[in-house]
Amino acid sequence: QVQLVESGGGSVQAGGSLRLSCIVSGATSSPHCMGWFRQAPGKGREAVATITSGSGRTIYHDSVKGRFTISQGSAKNTVTLQMNTLKPEDTAMYYCAAAVGGGWYGRCRTETDLRYWGQGTQVTVSS
Repeated sequence: QVQLVESGGGSVQAGGSLRLSCIVSGATSSPHCMGWFRQAPGKGREAVATITSGSGRTIYHDSVKGRFTISQGSAKNTVTLQMNTLKPEDTAMYYCAAAVGGGWYGRCRTETDLRYWGQGTQVTVSS
């Protein structure tokens, strides 16, 4: 059974940094694609950053470009999100997601492209 476990959330003041990590277990092959999504109270879930394993292509939400960096470990079953210059509007529950195994159709952009999800880790940025 594929499982994703996130770590690294917490509380920080505006301008600070946090590093989120996620590890995939139970998969028989490396993920095709991994990503971080977030959902703030009263809002829908949005893609923060995604990375396609084979090409290394990354996609970022406009609001985090230049501040956040997504990367994968050499084994491709881990993904991290380095978040710098955090803002109060970055406050949200952050979820790790992965596309693993068959059925992936090659896109790594939205939540419907990734089948497996973690439980989430809270990030709170105070002003």
